[in-house]
Amino acid sequence: MSRVSEPGLLVLHAVRVRGSADAAAVAGRSGLTVDVAREHLLDLEAFGHVTWAEFAGTGGWSLTERGRAEGERRLAAELAADPTGRASAVVRAALSTFDPLNARLLQACTDWQLRPAAGGRLDLNDHRDAAWDARVLDELGAVAAEARPLLAGLAAELDRFAGYGVRLDDALAAARGGDGTRVAGIGAASVHGVWMELHEDLLATVGIPRGAVEPRP
Repeated sequence: MSRVSEPGLLVLHAVRVRGSADAAAVAGRSGLTVDVAREHLLDLEAFGHVTWAEFAGTGGWSLTERGRAEGERRLAAELAADPTGRASAVVRAALSTFDPLNARLLQACTDWQLRPAAGGRLDLNDHRDAAWDARVLDELGAVAAEARPLLAGLAAELDRFAGYGVRLDDALAAARGGDGTRVAGIGAASVHGVWMELHEDLLATVGIPRGAVEPRP
């Protein structure tokens, strides 16, 4: 049976993978109600694990260094509580599979934003070449399809990994429907945003800093 993380960890982890999020965003990411998410956020603030900041009329919670360490401690404890060690093995195996898919997805997002131009330079993609954009969307769809077994395996071990596939499909469907911001736009609703959250989720779960090289099994 897929392991369900305790609510406090879900809230702390949601803040980490989102980078900055208000209570509604944390609730949406963790599957808790807004009121429950807010209660946990205030508790975490009292312990110095999260902090609230506002800029230009918007605000969000973010992790402190203490909160990041606490989240990693709880994630490690969650994996250690699995006597079979299967959850840890599945996440590490997923990271190995993730690397080549990650390179392809990031290249496709770059191709969505930039196009080759005369003299070997790159120009902003004005999206007037329908064939170019269709090729990019097809590549993103292929990456998402190849990631499905990886995502299913993760969700079978840790419930908090459920939902990534649906979010990727929703973003791709919206992009194919004409909403170009759903490819590489800022925020969690784009293909790039969902993918970056997944990457951070994988790295955080096994305690690997972003940019570090994961040893091959």
